[in-house]
Amino acid sequence: MYRSSKLIGRDAELRAVQHSLESARSGRGGAVFLVGESGVGKSRLASAVAELAAGGNMRVMRGRSSAIGAVVPLRPLTEALLSLLRSGPVDPTALGPYGPILGRLVPDWGRPPADQEGASLVILAEAVLRLTGLAGRDRGCLLLLDDLQDADPETLTVLEYLIDNLSLQPTMLLGAIRSESCPALTIARAAAQRGQCKVLEIGRLDRDGLRRMAGACLGTAPERLPVEATDLLWAGSAGNPFLIEELVAGMVDAGLLIGGDRGWRMADEVPAALPATFARSMTQGVAGLADQTRELLSMGALIGQRFPLAVVQAATGLAERELLDQLTAEPAAQLVAVDDQLAEWYAFRHQLTRDALLTLLGPADRADLARAVVRAVETVFPGLPGEWCQVSATLHLEADEPAAAGRLFTEAGRRALAQGAATSAVALLDRAMGLLGGDGAAAARANALETLLYALAEAGLVERALSSVGILDQIGGVEPRRRAQLHTRLAWAAAVAGRSTDALVQVDRARQLLGPDAAAEDLAPIDVVAAHLVLDTAGQDQLTTAEAMARRAATVAEAVPLPVVACQAWQLLGALTRHRDPDEATEYLERARTVAAQHHLPIWEIHALIRLGNDDALRDADLSRLEQARERASQAGAVTARYQAEASLALHAILHGEFDTAGTLINRVLAATTRLKLLETTQYVLLLRAVLAGHQGRRRDMDGALTEFRRWSGDQALHAPRVHGLARTFCALLEEDRPRALDELSRALTAEEQSPTVFHLSGRHGLHLLLRAMSGGVDLATVDAVQADPASRLRWDRQFALFARAVLLGRCGAAAEATATVAEALRVGAPYATGRHLALRLVSESALDEGWGNPVEWLRGVEEYFHRTDVPAVASACRALLRQAGVRVTQRRSGAGDIPAELRSAGVTVREFEVLRMLIGRLSNREIAGRLHLSPRTVERHVSSLIIKTGLPNRIALSEFATKMVSG
Repeated sequence: MYRSSKLIGRDAELRAVQHSLESARSGRGGAVFLVGESGVGKSRLASAVAELAAGGNMRVMRGRSSAIGAVVPLRPLTEALLSLLRSGPVDPTALGPYGPILGRLVPDWGRPPADQEGASLVILAEAVLRLTGLAGRDRGCLLLLDDLQDADPETLTVLEYLIDNLSLQPTMLLGAIRSESCPALTIARAAAQRGQCKVLEIGRLDRDGLRRMAGACLGTAPERLPVEATDLLWAGSAGNPFLIEELVAGMVDAGLLIGGDRGWRMADEVPAALPATFARSMTQGVAGLADQTRELLSMGALIGQRFPLAVVQAATGLAERELLDQLTAEPAAQLVAVDDQLAEWYAFRHQLTRDALLTLLGPADRADLARAVVRAVETVFPGLPGEWCQVSATLHLEADEPAAAGRLFTEAGRRALAQGAATSAVALLDRAMGLLGGDGAAAARANALETLLYALAEAGLVERALSSVGILDQIGGVEPRRRAQLHTRLAWAAAVAGRSTDALVQVDRARQLLGPDAAAEDLAPIDVVAAHLVLDTAGQDQLTTAEAMARRAATVAEAVPLPVVACQAWQLLGALTRHRDPDEATEYLERARTVAAQHHLPIWEIHALIRLGNDDALRDADLSRLEQARERASQAGAVTARYQAEASLALHAILHGEFDTAGTLINRVLAATTRLKLLETTQYVLLLRAVLAGHQGRRRDMDGALTEFRRWSGDQALHAPRVHGLARTFCALLEEDRPRALDELSRALTAEEQSPTVFHLSGRHGLHLLLRAMSGGVDLATVDAVQADPASRLRWDRQFALFARAVLLGRCGAAAEATATVAEALRVGAPYATGRHLALRLVSESALDEGWGNPVEWLRGVEEYFHRTDVPAVASACRALLRQAGVRVTQRRSGAGDIPAELRSAGVTVREFEVLRMLIGRLSNREIAGRLHLSPRTVERHVSSLIIKTGLPNRIALSEFATKMVSG
């Protein structure tokens, strides 16, 4: 065999790739794509890079697109992960919730979650990304993916995600793509334009490179190669390395190039140019094969670039020894070789060789061979597991048997959909639909279309699914009950996509198909979807309507049983009834968890556990079940559930005043959910970021988070109880702006009355009572009535209701009972540092005015807390109240670090800076004095001092300066 073992003419490309390898080793990953025509040496260059990486102690993961003609979802990534495991152990538990996700590629790592998130390609891509980071920790990792022009859509989705997220990983992605129009090349070039990867164009060799390659093939120095040989090689190959090797071998075999003791020389009679047939030396080699050898290689070519010996043996009837003799003898040995990754498989040395074999087959011979091969495939692989279903479909098509091909493409599409490869499923089912148009194929066509519609919904192609569903009615062949199930699935897909109107149309169509006498078990799945849709519509009765449908669905689903529907319904009932009776809500959630456990639905059980954990946290401030849910989600690979649990923990960390913990959780979840495009969780966590800022009195940060929430399509009206009741109200109170706080609470409660929601913590049963008690707008009877409501049992609300009761008791002269009620409120509010201290600040004011309790002691503790947490307005108010009580108070001087350097150098004091910030709202001296508990005259002196120190002409200019300073 006259082939070069050296890499010729690729020094510049190798240097560029080496630079990327070094960056990956230092933790700055990236992607490089080798692009060039067939035979130009992309795979050889990639192999050289792999050797460099391995020599540098990097972990190497290597995969390629399907080994046979079928498009196998995620095949390159599966091969890459298996190659990593062959090189050394990897502990999937180190990947947390992402370990089980990779069970989709490596079954030994466990079963991926059996719900929708387990099928998410973005989450799978994140799992692959984290695996490469784990593999490459402290040493770097090379992920090499070859033949990407043949990659399936799912692999390309993961590829695109990796390209955009490798910069902070110790991973280099190296891809090889043929320079022909294909999705992989489009992705690579688009990423290169964004600056996210490098594309290296691998060109043909120049004449010098050709001489060097030919010399390497012949084992001689390039300068000793006859000039005539170089001219002929150039004319026949135009510098393509594969063709150079083929032509060198062909010239030697044909006697045109002769070796001897004195080196290589040309034959005496040399043609001016190589004949066209010789220029395609692999075709000449094929044409010269014995009939039997050509037939068996043609059978292999019909299967793909690589083929298993067992199938060819079954198709030819040859004994194993005879088959191997044929493949290892010349000239077949020049065309095929033992596959380097699959045992008992052979591979064509180049795609051009396979193409040449297929070109020489006439239509009749090709069909006959295809029939023989497909029979062999179905014998060797009964049931057509894995990729063999698609291979058989292609072979039936080659055998001119379109109906059989269509049915197998339908089955391949169904399997791809079951594996979560919805995009590949759509392509396969589209192909099936094109083949099943003949007479007598109505039932098979209907079956293919039904599966296609499900695949379209899973792939997010909701509009196409909705526009195509009418075709099913025209074809017929699917009984009404199955069609109703399909319309129900499309309704859910439309709802998730935010197309509520389309979803309702599908719900109505499903009900029409079932008719007035529909069985309850057929209506239950429709009722669950409809109940969720009702919650997306405004109105006062939607909770009642949704509850009725969910309750009906839950009862039927548990009796049938329909476990998933039962879990959906009971969990929805838990959310719908919490505002009325938390105990009832907990009962429903426990039923959902029981059903999930009985029917082995771990993801649904985890979701129920998260909701139960929230109940525990709201009623008793107990976070143990939420922590348990987070751990269970990690173990099960339920990534979305894990982030939902962490988001819930972040909310309760805010309520507990553990702001650093909450911020860490929010940032961690947001970093993942924004990358994973988990819209609903991202919206919720951005809302929590606003609540966190509100509970720290950081209005600018709160407004910024709400702006970002809206940018992610968050509906602020839908979340008004939280936006106004939990975020903005607290921010106003921490700014000592009680009128604004009452206004925000009023907005929250009005929104809740006009359109009730399943969200809690609007303030209706707690903080609103306290503020109204302070202003004289509520009496003890009202407080008692609210506290008797089961919905008031949330511990967060109970503390404020007790504080309100204490204020009213003190006002009516029951001092001892009022003081005891404060003690009870402090006990109930013990977990909630900020809420408890803020309420105590308000109660202390009332106690001072009316002469009960221990207001001085309370105020000292509150002032210390808010001074320590840097909420100057409340701390200042406490000091003012203490002075009012005749207590000598030491002036606090912290906060100088918050003053901008230019103002600090001008001598602006902490108090002056507080006044300056108040000027942003164009407040009067009296209003500022009220906020900071100073006299108007003192504020006037501070404003005059600020004008002098800043050099500004007047108060208006000072206000504009303050606004720019804060916004900038």
